[in-house]
Parts: sequence; C-alpha cells; structure tokens
Amino acid sequence: MTPMGDPTTIYQRPVELLQSLIRFDTTNPPGNEAECIRYVDGLLTAAGFETALLARDPMRPNLIARLHGLGKARPLLLYGHIDVVTTENQRWQHPPFEGRLVDGYVWGRGAFDDKGGVAMLLAAFLRAKAEGLTPLGDVVLAIVSDEEHGGHYGAEYLVEDHPALFKGIRYAIGESGGFTFYIGRQRFYPIMVAEKQGCIIKATVRGPSGHALLPARGAATARLARLLERLDQRRLPVHMTSVMRQMLTRASQATPFPTSLVLSLLLKPALTDRLLDALGAKGQALDPLLHNTVTAYAIRGGESGKFVVPSEIIIELTASMLPGYTPQDVMAELRGIVGEEVELEVIGSAYQPNPAEPDMGLFETLGGILREADPAGTPLPILIPTPTDGRTFARLGIQTYGFLPMKLPAWFDVSQISHAADERIPAEALDFGASAIYKVLQRFGGK
Repeated sequence: MTPMGDPTTIYQRPVELLQSLIRFDTTNPPGNEAECIRYVDGLLTAAGFETALLARDPMRPNLIARLHGLGKARPLLLYGHIDVVTTENQRWQHPPFEGRLVDGYVWGRGAFDDKGGVAMLLAAFLRAKAEGLTPLGDVVLAIVSDEEHGGHYGAEYLVEDHPALFKGIRYAIGESGGFTFYIGRQRFYPIMVAEKQGCIIKATVRGPSGHALLPARGAATARLARLLERLDQRRLPVHMTSVMRQMLTRASQATPFPTSLVLSLLLKPALTDRLLDALGAKGQALDPLLHNTVTAYAIRGGESGKFVVPSEIIIELTASMLPGYTPQDVMAELRGIVGEEVELEVIGSAYQPNPAEPDMGLFETLGGILREADPAGTPLPILIPTPTDGRTFARLGIQTYGFLPMKLPAWFDVSQISHAADERIPAEALDFGASAIYKVLQRFGGK
C-alpha cells in the first residue's frame, strides 16, 4: 500500500496519513502489524531516517527511528501503537477499515485509538526532518505493536530486550490525553500524567454441599449472592491522589459558581461519594479516578453434577489500582467489604511499581503550547483509569505524558467511540494535534 499523495510531503496531510494507516487491518488478536509497520518504515526511510525493526514475532514488529539533536537536552520519546481492538458484532455507519473522510471526519477503527495519534506523531516527526529542525536533544520515535493486549510483543519486548535504545530518556509523549472535554461551557485539555494499573484477584466462597433437590442453607451460592451484592453497592475508600487534587483544583479555579464549588467539595473525602452520586454520568466518569475498584468478570462452580450443590465457587475480579497503591492494598480494602468468609488471592498481575507523584517537569511546556493554540482552553493534569504502554516505559524511569491534542466540538464524546462502533476523528483535529506536537519538538529541553 502506498500513500495517496506524494510520500515526501505526506507530513503536510495527516488526514491522508491516518486514512492509509486505518486501511491496514491490525485487529489484535492476532495483530499482524507487520505490513502496517513496513508502510511506516517506507515513509521514514524515504525521508532520510535510519530505522530499526525489532520483533519478538516477525509478524509483530516494532519500529524505532531517531532524529538527532544538539545534545544539549535529554532525548525525548514519542510512541504510539498501531494495533486495534476488534470490530466484531459492531454495526458501523461506514466500513471500519476503509478510512473514509465523511462530513469532515475520518472514520475507521483506530481513528482515535491510536492510529490517529500515530498519524500526528509521524506528521510532526517527518516535518522536523523536512524542515531541518535540530532539536536540543534527540527525538526517538517508537511505533509499537500489541498495546491492546498488554504489550508482550511491543513495549514490553523493547523495554526488556532493547533498553539501551531509551538510555537517558526522561519524558515521553504518548496516547490518552490532550483532547478537549467540557465542563459547562468551559473547555479543558487534559494531559495524562498518571494511570491506574490492574491485577486479577481470585475470590473463593465455600459452603456445605448436598443434593440439589433438598433445601440448602448457608450454601456457597448464597454466599456468592452476598458477595456480588456487596461489590455492586459498596465502594472501596476514597483516595485523593496528587494528580486528582491538582486536576480538581485547577478545574475549580477555571469554572464559574456553582460548578466551582462542587469541584472544590469533591476534594473533601467525607463528601466525595455523595457528590459523585449526585453528579450522575459525570460522577460515574470521575468515580474510578478517586477509588481503587474491583469488578467481577468470571464465575465458576457447580461442575460436579446436575443435582449437586457446589461446595466451592470461584469469582475472578479485575482490580484497578490508583498510583501509589499495590495489589495488596486493594486486597486489604476489599476484605473490609466482603468479610472473612471469602478467600482472596492475587492470581495475575502486570503491576509495576506505580509512584504516587508523577514527574511534572514537562507539563508547563505542554500546557503553554495548548494555551497558545486555544487561549480559551485550560490544560489540566489527569489520571486515566486504564493502563497504557506508559506503565511499561516507566520501568526505565520514563514519565509519559498523554498528549495527542485534538480540539473537539462540545457534543463529541470520545468515551462513546473509543473501542466502539463508528470510531472517528475530526480532520481539523489531526492538523491541530500534529502542529502542537511539532512545537513540542521545537521547545522541549528549553528553560
């Protein structure tokens, strides 16, 4: 597959770049990112970059390229992933792998997560080469596979097998931030500086067995019902992390009364849960950013026979941990809800030590770029409720900033399209983001 226009100037047309990326079906599993990576590699080598393709599996390679700088600042990492989630059993208005431009939007799987971001990063990176930009420090570009399934073939492989590629890097630009959201009429640009991490907890309930045609009191099934009801109706404790305190404080200062009062009162743990309930859908969005959470997703039991009351039922729970908290912390909080009759055990975890305090050293540079591009917008540091490859690069001491800027209309809700049908992105937002990222390359490492 080739670009629709001149490949040497494709950086000037991020919309066309995104359309080309979408047309590679990189649904994960199985991924099969190789053809898409080779396309990106062709663009970079044609522009004069030296590249490296590194793979744990030949069908799932990762691409590394470097723009050499003056050596007066630490290198900066730009990274994005080109695998996407499934479209199975979804009904789309436009085919998900055609990258159509309709009504000012580019439609297709990955338009938002994360091929749109990759298009912005590539556009800025290629522009830097074309315009002869020599930044203060090197810029390392990593286009990776397998983010949607944990990064075993992507970021994890690079960090474990090729850590020298990232020597000296302190900051990275990645996904999950920079796009607008609105509180009332006020426009904000959240910049991701922290993310939650997950693990799997096995909960086991036990009770007397017996013949299923006879009454069973205190059985494991009854205990299961109590457990699920408690999980549904009770939260784990409120935790006001540093990031959320900064976010709510800045948002409160930027909004008029009474919204400012509500946001400031959310900072008081004694009031937080009641206010979240009163805020409805907006409260539901904030809820996982202020609590560790657990959700039941699999139940097993009753396999002994049709007429046998099970003596043991196993429930698998996904636990999501705030920065600074460990699986053991969540288990201790969960114990306060489920009681002593439930046995708890961590059985799976990609957990990495997750510092409570992010490194905010690049935040003001990024925020300043956004304020210049949109004086009516307010940059905010944010925590996101799901993990990204940022947690993996953090193992090398790299602080990721989710910064793929998109100026979006007030009615456009990214939570309704991410991983869902009709994923799309405004064409103008791609130009906005590519320009903002290019300014990062011009300014990072400065005073």
